[in-house]
Amino acid sequence: MSDAPPPSGAVTRPDGRQVRYFDTGGAEDAPVLVWHHGTPQTGAVIEPVASEAAARGLRVVSCARPGYPGSDPLPGRSVADAAADVIAVLDTLGIERFATMGASGGGPHALACAALAPKRAAAVVTFAGIAPYWGDVDWFAGMADPGGLRSALAGRPARLAHAETAEFEPESFTSRDYEVLGATWSALGADAGAGAASGPDGEVDDDVAFVSSWGVELAAVSAPALLVQGGRDRVIPATHAGWMLERIRRGELWLRPREGHVSVLTALGVALDWVVAASAG
Repeated sequence: MSDAPPPSGAVTRPDGRQVRYFDTGGAEDAPVLVWHHGTPQTGAVIEPVASEAAARGLRVVSCARPGYPGSDPLPGRSVADAAADVIAVLDTLGIERFATMGASGGGPHALACAALAPKRAAAVVTFAGIAPYWGDVDWFAGMADPGGLRSALAGRPARLAHAETAEFEPESFTSRDYEVLGATWSALGADAGAGAASGPDGEVDDDVAFVSSWGVELAAVSAPALLVQGGRDRVIPATHAGWMLERIRRGELWLRPREGHVSVLTALGVALDWVVAASAG
């Protein structure tokens, strides 16, 4: 496929905010996959998401959450608020039926999309998705660098203050993560850098939303849901996937014991096969 980025556009919400979206297009009747980016990223449909989806005849639509490049900030937003922006974009594009998939910080938003549009969401997948904050110290257990999320518990000003001095903790990634980032998923690292370079608003508001009420309940997800989780993840530990599995009605867990936070994405192809099968059911 072409190396050119997917076409992008913007939708104006009732409050005047602009929401940037990307759309790979395709056949008029192509099944739609909504991709929810991680924290931080730009929202662009990166490789190999684009190529793996195209190989299965899927059209991919992705949105930059508020505060990320091209989308106006919405301080105090909930996970449901950002998911509602995505649904508004789908409405504008005339898309009724879709599958929804998110990685890391995109996981909650994929689930929220399915919860907000239960009659339209055919399937939902998360990779290393973060769970709702359950109000216990165990929520942070296994995270190599929980500082950002801990500061978010004190609110947006505290999380912004943390962002002024925060630096990436190399131990957050395993050797397998670094191997994958240097090869098939190199575009992920580049896009994360571009997302962070635009300023801290998107990442800060993501973290505050994660540890606050999401605005939706996991029990409201009625579509088949697949949770893909690395057993060696040092960013979002496997306990999060296990906790969510018990609360999602039609949930399924694929635990990949040797994978970390990034390397778990090597299961993208088989997860997309699952999406195709689940959407046809």
